[in-house]
Amino acid sequence: MNEKQARTTANVVMAAAALGAAVIVLRSPKLRRITWRLARLYATGPLAVWTAAIVQDSWDRSASAQSAPRALTRTSREAR
Repeated sequence: MNEKQARTTANVVMAAAALGAAVIVLRSPKLRRITWRLARLYATGPLAVWTAAIVQDSWDRSASAQSAPRALTRTSREAR
């Protein structure tokens, strides 16, 4: 067995395990409620913070990308 086959086998096993866990969670009302609560907590906590950080970083990068060409044109005009 080479590395590619091992990775493929591992991916299939992990997908089957995830599917099995999803079936178990969906069939149990108690587990569904717990999963929904955890998903809401994650969405309002770490996911929201991560999204805000990505947006702010993108905003900062777009501002620096727009100011860089202007700075170059100013220096080329000043050189004349």
